[in-house]
Order: sequence, then C-alpha cells, then structure tokens
Amino acid sequence: MGKFGKWIGGGLGWVLFGPLGGLAGFALGAIFDNADVQSLQQEGQTTRGDFVVSFLVLVAAMMKADGKVLRSELDYVKKYLVTAFGTEAAREALAMLRDLLRQDIPLRQVSMQIRQNMDYSSRLQLLQMLHGISAADGQVHPEEIRVIRLVAQYMGISQKDMDSIMAVYVADTDWAYKVLGIDRSAGDEEVKKAYRKMAMKYHPDKVSYLGEDFQKIAHEKFRKVNEAYEQIKKERNMV
Repeated sequence: MGKFGKWIGGGLGWVLFGPLGGLAGFALGAIFDNADVQSLQQEGQTTRGDFVVSFLVLVAAMMKADGKVLRSELDYVKKYLVTAFGTEAAREALAMLRDLLRQDIPLRQVSMQIRQNMDYSSRLQLLQMLHGISAADGQVHPEEIRVIRLVAQYMGISQKDMDSIMAVYVADTDWAYKVLGIDRSAGDEEVKKAYRKMAMKYHPDKVSYLGEDFQKIAHEKFRKVNEAYEQIKKERNMV
C-alpha cells in the first residue's frame, strides 16, 4: 500500500458512515488489498483520509456532470494529481476514482455529510481543488461549474467565497476585486480590510493538519489573494 493508501488507512472516521461510506466502500478495494482493516475504524477529527475520499467522490460527480467521462478528462485529472501528490499517490487515487465513476453519486447527501463533519477551511480547500481540476485543461466547462456551485451551496460555502475562488480560475476584468470579495466601488480602507480578512481565511496554516501536500495546494489561493491586493494597490496608487 503506497502513499495515498496510507493517508486513507490512517483515518476514515466519519467517511465510513452515511453516503460517503457507501460510495467509498466499493472503491476502497482498489487501494486496500494489504491494509489493516482496524485502521479504518477510527472516529473523531477529520483526517487526511476523510479529506481524500471526500475529494475523490466530488471529483467523480463533477466529471460525470455532462453524462460522459472522456479519456482526456482522466488524463487532466492524472496530471493534476501527479503535480499535487506525486506519481504513486496519483496512481492509487486514479484507481479509486475509476471505481467511483461507475457509481451513482447522491450529490446533495454527500455534500451535506461533508458540511456536517468538515471544518469550513477544509471545505474551502475542497472547492478550490475542484475548480483546479475543472480548469486543468484550460477551459471552463458550464456543467462542471454548475455542479461545483451546487456542491458549494450544499456544503454551506458563502456566495462571496464561491465567487472569490472562481475568480482565481475564470478570467474576468474585475477578478482582483472578486478574489477579495468586494466591489470595484469599495474604498481603500475597505480594500485593506478585505485583504486582511481573506489572507487570514485562506492562510495555508488553516489546513496544516491535512499535511504538507494539501498545504502546498492551499498556497495557490493564498498567493492569488496577495496578487489581487497588489494589483488593486497598483491601480489605485495605494500606499
């Protein structure tokens, strides 16, 4: 059992119960041929295993949104996973993902289970990663965006936070303001306040318990928050 399997084997507390558990149960066999079953019985705080399973189930739902899963889509997902987690972990994740793609995914129930059991910062991280997968081929897919928005609503993500994350991946003339969750009409002090709020909300330390791999992904959004603030300061000649 490689890296991804160890992540999942070390946790899977609340994921094993409810709709996520039902979906994961079938797909886990692709990874856990040599796993210690007792390691899957833990309960308590959300772990990397809980997060990984939630992520893969939501990716499967997003990929199935238009009624077909293309080889090119799997290739893009593979590239994303390899970049984020390394070759071995990506291989194990894809094995589980392929099994999940064969199943019907109750999107609302799955998203609600995640909302009930996962902290807000981790849910934001899930949403960011879904957008990253959707934009991996350089295009914006309307059906995928529709599913991502539904997931965000079911997970209890605010509209401002939804728009802020999407602005990182979808080109827009006001993208910097959307990343900070404000309008172009906002005053300079409001811009500074919004920046401080977003920098705190999306700081990689918020998901430190998920490990360095996920913190590395979180840095992307944090970097965009800073980039947006610098662009607005430059436009306005703010000090």
